[in-house]
Amino acid sequence: MKVSTSQPFCLIYSLYQHEYLGYLWEPFIVQLNDRDELTLLHQSISSKNISEFVERLEPSDFQLVKLIDAIQQEVILKKFSSKKTTPADFFLKVFDKTKGDKNVQELIFSYLEKHRAQICPLLLGKRLYIMGNDGNPTREEIEVLTDPASVRFHVMRNADNTHYYPTIKHRGEKVEFQHQDAILLCEDPAWLLLQGKLFHFRPEVDGKKLKPFFQKKFIVIPKSIEEDYYRKFVSNLITLFDVYAKGFEIRPEEHRAIPMLNLSESQGGQASLFDDSASSSSEKDSEVTLTLSFQYGEHIFRFDSFSSSSNVSMEKRGDDYIFHKIQRDIPKEKETVRLLKERNLDMRNGRVILPKSEAFSWIQDHFEPLREHGFLISQSSDDSKRYFLGYSSLQLSIHENRDWFDIFAVVRFGEFEIPFLQLKQLILQKKSEFTLPNGEIAVIPEVWFTQYSELFAFATTNDEQDHLVLQKHHISLVQDLGEESLASTVINRKLEKLRDFEEIEDYPLPSGLQGTLRPYQKAGYDWLRFLNQYHFGGCLADDMGLGKTLQTLALLQSQYENGLQEATLIVMPTSLLYNWQLEIQKFTPFLRVLVYTGTYREKNVDLFNQYDIILTSYGIVRIDVDLLQHYRFHYIILDESQAIKNPGSNIARALSMLQSRYRLILSGTPLENSTMDLWSQMNFVNPGLLGTQAFFRNEFLIPIEKKGDEKKTQRLFSIIKPFMLRRHKSQVATELPEKVESVQYCEMSEEQEKAYEEAKSYYRNMILQHIEDEGMARSQMVVLQGLTRLRQLANHPKMVNPEYESDSGKLEEVLAKIETVVGEKHKILIFSQFVKHLDIIRTELDRQQIRYAYLDGNTADRQAQVELFQQNDRIPVFLISLKAGGLGLNLTAADYVFILDPWWNPAIEAQAVDRAHRIGQDKTVFTYKFISKNTVEEKILALQQSKQRLASELITTEDTFVKSLSKEDVISLLE
Repeated sequence: MKVSTSQPFCLIYSLYQHEYLGYLWEPFIVQLNDRDELTLLHQSISSKNISEFVERLEPSDFQLVKLIDAIQQEVILKKFSSKKTTPADFFLKVFDKTKGDKNVQELIFSYLEKHRAQICPLLLGKRLYIMGNDGNPTREEIEVLTDPASVRFHVMRNADNTHYYPTIKHRGEKVEFQHQDAILLCEDPAWLLLQGKLFHFRPEVDGKKLKPFFQKKFIVIPKSIEEDYYRKFVSNLITLFDVYAKGFEIRPEEHRAIPMLNLSESQGGQASLFDDSASSSSEKDSEVTLTLSFQYGEHIFRFDSFSSSSNVSMEKRGDDYIFHKIQRDIPKEKETVRLLKERNLDMRNGRVILPKSEAFSWIQDHFEPLREHGFLISQSSDDSKRYFLGYSSLQLSIHENRDWFDIFAVVRFGEFEIPFLQLKQLILQKKSEFTLPNGEIAVIPEVWFTQYSELFAFATTNDEQDHLVLQKHHISLVQDLGEESLASTVINRKLEKLRDFEEIEDYPLPSGLQGTLRPYQKAGYDWLRFLNQYHFGGCLADDMGLGKTLQTLALLQSQYENGLQEATLIVMPTSLLYNWQLEIQKFTPFLRVLVYTGTYREKNVDLFNQYDIILTSYGIVRIDVDLLQHYRFHYIILDESQAIKNPGSNIARALSMLQSRYRLILSGTPLENSTMDLWSQMNFVNPGLLGTQAFFRNEFLIPIEKKGDEKKTQRLFSIIKPFMLRRHKSQVATELPEKVESVQYCEMSEEQEKAYEEAKSYYRNMILQHIEDEGMARSQMVVLQGLTRLRQLANHPKMVNPEYESDSGKLEEVLAKIETVVGEKHKILIFSQFVKHLDIIRTELDRQQIRYAYLDGNTADRQAQVELFQQNDRIPVFLISLKAGGLGLNLTAADYVFILDPWWNPAIEAQAVDRAHRIGQDKTVFTYKFISKNTVEEKILALQQSKQRLASELITTEDTFVKSLSKEDVISLLE
């Protein structure tokens, strides 16, 4: 039958007994008559149809129905049976008395008990009935008592044994429940159905403490187990409930609560964390346990929860038992737990396990506040290793000396003062523990490793004094320590301005300089003069085309006008020697120049005294290092200093052997592949600035490149910032015309696409198999070979197969664009990484009788080709290979740049564009990047963006493209 919602009705809950699942409920909607009495018209409801009756229901009814639905036999079957079966078959099998599955039974009862504990409290105020055998849901009404009952436990100690039993009271009246067919609808907490009434209890009681007495008057505890029973069971009983005692004493007491924090090496049966035989892990990886307790008078209780208002301690005097029932200061305990949680120590159940270093750092950071709040901090007496648990401090003061900084320090652990040099060695060795004079083990706070590791790594011992010293070029570190209140510092105000480049004083320009410096170039000159004044080395890293050579020559001219005698050595790639000669003749014609190169160069360093500037190449320095190291130069200046990016290379080692008063490096790309490039170059100009190579690798390279650590990135930036000046065109050369960059996507021809897809399938299988067998690190060469071959096919299959006779979609696009641009009387730079690609373009230009200049690694007279293109209006095209044309060329005659194939490093593409877009250009520069669609080229564009690193204006770092690829990247490229 269906109840009418237009007539009065009510919701009732009917209790019935399931053969296997025990007592369950079923909700019913029952129609009411005109006198609001129940009728026989009713219908069962569930969450599926309850919304039909929403107008007369309460929110708690919806919650109750949902919970009751969750314990019906169909839900139990679905939840605990992995096979498709009927309820009857499932329950018969699981609950079979001999072959039943005990584990599943326990899981089901646990699930049911959890839901019953939620259902019973919601029945308060509801109409509850017992269901009849005929299915009548309202056979007998149950009174749900709103007032809780109480339980009192009686423990009667006799000469031979102890009797134990509970009594129940409700509204002051004793409730007889023994031998009364009492039923527990829920065990924990207990909800007791007795004589048509449903009882619950305050304080809550576990039904297991009542159930044994449903059929017996009391339980007898033998004398032989009395003490253990009293200590474990009776103590807990007295803590939670009202207990009537006979034969022993319960003594109520009140004391002030004192919080205690205890540290222990091991907990819960674990092996000692400091037992060498138990573990080979480092001291830093081990863990300790912090436990929260409260001391009340002479009694100490470990904190667990706020479930009881008292704690009980049992004392045995002779044959007598005394139970001290201590009233807990719940507000004080809650305040203590809240205080610890605010300080990031979440004491769940009164204990927390932390890495040892983290635990001691926490104690160090909060020691004083804890002591102010009355905490007692101690260590477990069971631990064999005794730790110092007091307050430690490190006070630093740094004073500027003439040529270095003096570091004075006081390190204290409680009453003991530790030599600063001893602490330095421990931190550098990553050792956090050492023994104090009283035998206790002190643990260096973890934060000290972070805050002072760089200071200890860079500082050196002064042979004449008992303190550490720091070189002047570590000014950034000193300033940071001062700003972060980690040290008191005394520094010359003029030196402090080094990091704030804009505040450096204005220096007069040399009178012999034949040229005008733009404002940013004058600022760069002032910066170089400032470095010179303080004997610092530096890196001028302005964008290509901004005049690094001019700023450097202005510095040297000023030096020689001030009476300098020694020669300056400028080292560069061979291709730039001619450019430097021209620039010196143009801007500093009075400086005497020797080009120290060529097979027949005069190998006599005394000859250098007759010149102001010695120009040479990296190759000559490597060959003549044994000769050159005997001359002390005024400056050693490296142009395109990325040539020494590999600190282990012969040229890097050779240059480190040379002598000079000052050092300077010039580079538009000081960091090409790895942050180690940066270490090598900065170590050349300011030895020790970034620590040892090993320190730099662990402290910066690995965190930055492998873990993407932005804090380390910014820290590195802070250290090198005073000694590296980098300005972008967009910042300083606003007079340059804008660049217009666009990507020209090209459809492959049919034959080209076929060749590409066949090769892609082959290389994909080969590369992925190699990665599977050898791992990504050992597969880089195979990946590079495969990707290179695919890039060549995307350009033109003829680059891979000389016998290929068909066409290329990209070639057709490039030729069409060349024809248009040349027809409009513009000039074009065409760049490719592949000489074979340039050869294909040359063939087509020859066929169409378009004249061009050409430059690759084998070109003998580079300057002639440059001048041909720059000065001859009838030469509209300049074909240039990447390796030959990436540095030092000034090609402002061009206003179009074609990039035929995307390169691994987008910074190199920018360099190619900058051949045309530089000082002297008066036209907008249009750049076209030609990309074959649906090829590896298209995906390289996306990966170029995702692989860029170091979000700072100082430098843009990136891994070597292939080295940075993950297996997922490779799969993506080859899809």
